[in-house]
Amino acid sequence: MRKVLFIFSVLSDGDVEWLAGAGERVHADPGMVLIALAARVEFVYFVLDGQLAIRTRSGEILRTLESGEIVGEMSLVDPAPTTVSVEVTKESTLLRIPDAVLRDRLAADLGFASRFYRALCVFLADRMRQTTGRLGYGAGAEDPHARDELNEELLDTVHLAGARFDRMLRRLAG
Repeated sequence: MRKVLFIFSVLSDGDVEWLAGAGERVHADPGMVLIALAARVEFVYFVLDGQLAIRTRSGEILRTLESGEIVGEMSLVDPAPTTVSVEVTKESTLLRIPDAVLRDRLAADLGFASRFYRALCVFLADRMRQTTGRLGYGAGAEDPHARDELNEELLDTVHLAGARFDRMLRRLAG
């Protein structure tokens, strides 16, 4: 659930409510391709339940994603065609937000945009640290526990992020 902790720890309660209201709860069966290789991403997905696989061009699974993960967020920063695909591996429930709707909100609400892009930056910085650690560079390569540690600022708000995600799940279930 790490991605949602990064995103929801920076966003406000109102921001999370907006995301829940702007999106559509969708069901996805195993085998469904959410994001095709070399495609332009049209939606940002929050995984509410289930499991997705990030696949390379050769079909190798890079990572498995479960509840609390977000997919398609990089397209908000760089709308270039994808270099991986995302496939549903277990029956899943997702919150699907159209990229265009999210972009409109980012353009119209500078406070939301500031918080959202800051959250993406924090998340992407953590992803870069993990990647360089896996490649054998930096402290992450020496300490296998370092990748699970959160920075102090995030630790101060992680309980809020978890509560926001739980509220969103309850709202979308009812």
